[in-house]
Amino acid sequence: MAGSEPVTSPDQRKPGHRKAGQIGAVLSALALLAMICGNHEGKVEDIWLVGLAALLLIIVIGDVVLRRNGLRS
Repeated sequence: MAGSEPVTSPDQRKPGHRKAGQIGAVLSALALLAMICGNHEGKVEDIWLVGLAALLLIIVIGDVVLRRNGLRS
């Protein structure tokens, strides 16, 4: 055996900017919601825009909750 050190990828040793990613996701969700006031006729586009914005916000909220509970590093 070479050692007892766990195998990790380079991005695990040097994590990115978490806050910047969260802010980017929230701004993207707001941009998606702003697109509802576009020049489309059907409601299918509105459903997709709201759904994608909600998905981004759920991911950000889930990440915050998991980090607060210590389940993610």
